Amino acid sequence: MSNQHDDDDFDTPLQTAAELVLLHDAAHVWHPYTQHHQAPLPVAIVRAKGAWLYDANERPILDAISSWWVTTHGHCHDDIVDAITDQAKRLDQVIFAGFTHEPAAALAAQLVQRLPRGLSKIFFSDDGSTAVEVAIKLSLQSFANRGVPRRLIAALDNAYHGDTFGAMAASGRGVFTHMYEPLLFEVARLPDPSVGDTIAALDALIAARGTELAAVIVEPLVLGASGMRVWDEHVLQDIRERTAAAGVHLIADEVLTGFGRTGPLFACERADVRPDLLCMSKGLTGGVLPLGATAATEDIFDAFRSEDRAKTFFHGHSYTANPIACAAALASLELFDEDCEDDRVRIEVAHARHLDALRNVKGVRAVRQIGTIAAVELDAPAGYLSDIGRELAAYSLQEGVLLRPLGNVAYCLPPYCITDNELDLVYAVIHRFLSGARAETIGTGGPVDD
Repeated sequence: MSNQHDDDDFDTPLQTAAELVLLHDAAHVWHPYTQHHQAPLPVAIVRAKGAWLYDANERPILDAISSWWVTTHGHCHDDIVDAITDQAKRLDQVIFAGFTHEPAAALAAQLVQRLPRGLSKIFFSDDGSTAVEVAIKLSLQSFANRGVPRRLIAALDNAYHGDTFGAMAASGRGVFTHMYEPLLFEVARLPDPSVGDTIAALDALIAARGTELAAVIVEPLVLGASGMRVWDEHVLQDIRERTAAAGVHLIADEVLTGFGRTGPLFACERADVRPDLLCMSKGLTGGVLPLGATAATEDIFDAFRSEDRAKTFFHGHSYTANPIACAAALASLELFDEDCEDDRVRIEVAHARHLDALRNVKGVRAVRQIGTIAAVELDAPAGYLSDIGRELAAYSLQEGVLLRPLGNVAYCLPPYCITDNELDLVYAVIHRFLSGARAETIGTGGPVDD
């Protein structure tokens, strides 16, 4: 007897295409960060353009969070779409061990030109989490290849680096990681720079265990998933000074902060800091296709050059440096011109104006901003599972705006094509919510339940 489901059972003349999507989804799809016992029906999106998503009824939804922080220049940007189409006609995929191709080689060269000086080698992967895994492994193995037994990683409290095991180990402990904690490797924890004395703790760690310490990993200048916690660039400079003096690698996780989110192309540039390893993804392709990359110094690369094949970096992904994704990334990089810089400055100014108006509003505990990232901390129980986040997400979706608060922290992180009038819509929704407006029901609408 076959257990195979017959999807044709869903197909009746009375069902629309959108209804079929939801039926198939309910029957077979497991969504990320979703409690399916409580979650409302997901919204079926059929197309997107610029800062807007459109559902199956052609209802527009303003994407105020860049679809999980990835969409930089806007959805379905013509230049990126054209680059993908052209590349797909010529070369779709080839193994990247022993082979290369023009999009990957050109992308590596273009990235090196734009990265902080000294980062001269690019290792491609699939996404932000795997870019972090690569960085941690490169650091550890580079010491091992040189006969130096350094195996300790240090990371910040409240950090988030991804959902694979190495990235989870480096992340702060909480709802994302507690289930797997017995399986995670030891990490020396440093205070969150937005609330504690990171440098004193780092000095103490280096004094006590400096000969064991391989790397310090940070989200430079903003801790994203813990509530867009902004921290001072002078602290980043001091971390770089201490790690360099101790011969410890500095890993910059710029998966969120890269590609203009904090102002310059990379957050490390704001502090004039050059890390030893830098992780990229999200906006790398303009948010169109998955691609990750880890940049490394020549010194780290040289630790793997050997007559001993056992010192090879034994790491790779089936879709490493996928040609179509690399073509998208090249097209995206070309769009970081003066017009894009002007748009980012315009968004920064608009954020500042709106946040200033929210600063003393009842229900607001704090506001913060760096570059095109703006956050409003609501006066409600803190934490990722705070109910106020789902309430605001449901209400904003009902009002045609996509927000996905991090617990009690609402944030706006839009694509750079967003207009001032569209930003006004986002903040108007937040104001109405703070004034008492709520969704007609949380049980309908978008995927607001984590």
